[in-house]
This record gives sequence, C-alpha cells and structure tokens, in this order.
Amino acid sequence: MDTAGLGLGANKAGAPTDPLEFVKRPTVILRICSCITAVIVFSCISSEGWQFDHTQAKEICIMNDSSTACNLGNTVAIMAFLASIGFTVWEYMYDQMSSIKSKKHFLWADICFSGLWAVFYFLAFCVMATQWSKAEEPAAGYGHSNIVAAIFFSFIAIFLEAILAFFAWQRYKAGFDSAFGGGIDEATLGQGGEAAGYQAYQTEAGGFSQPPFSQQGGVSGGGYDTVQY
Repeated sequence: MDTAGLGLGANKAGAPTDPLEFVKRPTVILRICSCITAVIVFSCISSEGWQFDHTQAKEICIMNDSSTACNLGNTVAIMAFLASIGFTVWEYMYDQMSSIKSKKHFLWADICFSGLWAVFYFLAFCVMATQWSKAEEPAAGYGHSNIVAAIFFSFIAIFLEAILAFFAWQRYKAGFDSAFGGGIDEATLGQGGEAAGYQAYQTEAGGFSQPPFSQQGGVSGGGYDTVQY
C-alpha cells in the first residue's frame, strides 16, 4: 500500500480531493466492502433469521433458538455499516484537515474501531456458527441459505476490519515519520555539530580568537570604542 500521500503531514491542507482517485484508495475500497458485508449480514438475519413459534407464541431465532446469536450478529453488522459510512466521509475530509492532531485522532479512531470490530465480528461468527451447528434443520429449509451467508460474510468481515486497522496503523506510522522524523541527527551532532560550533571561536593554539563584532577591541558601528591600555 502506498502510504506516502496518506500520512499525517504529507498532503497540503485544503488540497482538493479528486473523487476518482479517492474511490481508488485501498482504504476506501475496503470500507465499501465492509459496508456491503455488513448489509448482507444484518439483512440475512433480519429477513429469515427469526421464525414465529406457535407453541411459544413468539418469534425465535432459528439458530438453536438463541436470541443472542441473532441479536449479536445484527448489532455488530449494523454498527459496522454506520461506522463504514462515517469513516468514509471522514476519509474524504482527511485531506482538508490542517491540524496534524486532527489527523492523528482520525487514524487512532480508525485503528481502535477497526481492531475492536474485528474482535466483535470474530465473536459473532463463533456464536452464530456454534448455535447453527446445534440447531435442527428448519422446516422446508426456511432461512438456511440466509444463515449460512450471514455466518460466511461475518467471517470475511473479520479480515476486512483487521486489514483496515493495519492500514490505519501503517498510515499513522508513515505520517508520523514524515512529520516528526526529520529532526536533529544526534550522531551527526555529536560527531561534527558541536565541534563545528566551537571551532569558529578557537585558535589552533588552544586560545580564543577575537569576537566577531570587532577586530580591534571596539564595537563595529556602535559609536563606542574601548580604551586600550
């Protein structure tokens, strides 16, 4: 991934963002994929993940009657969908940010959320897969394809969120190095910097030369001369 133009201080603040180039960014492509994945997961669960049970007179989750499995999958996917939209908009505004601190906050939010949601998707995948493996086959195969799709795309979403977190960390590291990594070279300063600073005021005999203000004991152009004894 090319992080040169996506770091903390690489882009000039207020620079116009080309929509076509924006859509081609790896992070934006992954956000779109994450958004689509989330839609598939909660749509599959919401449409056929629940079935009305006449004996209990209520709707039950077809994944082994586990409401936790259906609710967890739905909640994680809906939050991921909303976050994907929000981060995509924020990404578009990234180039307009003039403050490095704001860019750091964006990248840290991306790292934390994407990493955390990779864990949540993993939990949702494990719970749904476990409960589905224990569930009886629904009558007439009701909801079978939907639940399998929800479980599969939850698994895919784990890697999407993990990659997004990794890319955000790479961007933060590249931006931090470009913005703050060009400071004083301590090795160079230790070897030549101090010596060069003092050498201008030392003579070969070990004494000090005349100060740079005057060559004859007075202050150049100041109007005051010192009396020489």
